[in-house]
Amino acid sequence: MGCGNLFFTLVITLSAALITYNIIISANASLKQEFPGPSNPSSGLSSFSVDPIIRMPGDTSSSASKKTKRLFHTAVTASDSIYNTWQCRVMYYWFKKQKNKPNSKMGGFTRILHSGKSDRFMDEIPTFIAQPLPSGMDQGYIVLNRPWAFVQWLQQANIKEDYILMAEPDHILVKPIPNLSRDGLGAAFPFFYIEPKKYESVLRKFFPEERGPITNIDPIGNSPVIVGKDALKKIAPTWMNVSLAMKKDPEADKAFGWVLEMYAYAVASAFHGVGNILYKEFMIQPPWDTAIGKAYIIHYTYGCDYDMQGNLTYGKIGEWRFDKRSYDNSWPPRNLPLPPPGVPESVVTLVKMVNEATANIPNWGS
Repeated sequence: MGCGNLFFTLVITLSAALITYNIIISANASLKQEFPGPSNPSSGLSSFSVDPIIRMPGDTSSSASKKTKRLFHTAVTASDSIYNTWQCRVMYYWFKKQKNKPNSKMGGFTRILHSGKSDRFMDEIPTFIAQPLPSGMDQGYIVLNRPWAFVQWLQQANIKEDYILMAEPDHILVKPIPNLSRDGLGAAFPFFYIEPKKYESVLRKFFPEERGPITNIDPIGNSPVIVGKDALKKIAPTWMNVSLAMKKDPEADKAFGWVLEMYAYAVASAFHGVGNILYKEFMIQPPWDTAIGKAYIIHYTYGCDYDMQGNLTYGKIGEWRFDKRSYDNSWPPRNLPLPPPGVPESVVTLVKMVNEATANIPNWGS
């Protein structure tokens, strides 16, 4: 056991050192030269071998994985903050409830904890411990730890399923999710604010013209996305490289802001020739989406503010409100008050589902 821990520590130390070395070197080299990929583009992506930061293993599929074909493994990255932790606990509660229902293709679940150390919820939620980026490298943009965490997990974990669903802590699964990907394409939610055509001049720094038209970059982030495991093993290191490079580039950093890492994933997916089927019904985002409809996921990224007549007061704190940011340093209490009459179904369902989870999760708030 001691030797295993020593080996793991050595691997992480060397990987971190390699990241730091790459950033220093790439300051004097164009990103185009640094991109991973085959030396002869016509040979196809199967000859992918070298990445300037980390090298992913080749095809590690086994006969065992063939037995679980079309199942996907759900992976969620998180820090050890109270804010991320309570969301992960609620998310995992609903994952377990939906997993074994009809039409589900949901396999295993992993919380990828990028704090570098274990926490007290390891026994409750299946967890992989990833190391954070070296100090200062995220430049205060903690989301840059997400692609680096995925690289580590894909390299080191024994993932039985052939597909991966990348999800987030603030996702609640409202029904079982089938495998929406097919024919070598990923399945992804289209975000209206991811606009590759609008930012073509910036994106060409990271997606050169010889890789194809800018329309090859889909209007997606990394979540929710269902993608083949082997494809993601190719995408993830490039996603990490592009994220770091974009953050270092003042023009890209200013243009993309808090969604920079989402643009980086879209670029990396296009770079490796992985297109995506765009499913607008993959998830809803209250309060803007008012009905559940055919959605699989509620993404509660926006605050929900209403007066007592059920009118939305967005931009102004409502008489009734639910906003995850109200609980950035504390656990939401059990039995949150329900919205007043007239508030849309999506918001009512969200609060009811949070309440059910907190009522049934042991030791909530401790």
